[in-house]
Amino acid sequence: MLAYVKGAGGVRAILEQLGLPTASAHLAPARGPPQSAGC
Repeated sequence: MLAYVKGAGGVRAILEQLGLPTASAHLAPARGPPQSAGC
């Protein structure tokens, strides 16, 4: 482990400095299981 960042403000600052996105990812609902063919 190189670093441990505890506060959200610190994480945002690091991501901005690295040029990485700071917005949270869009979460989609889980898919159901695939339907079996011929059952």
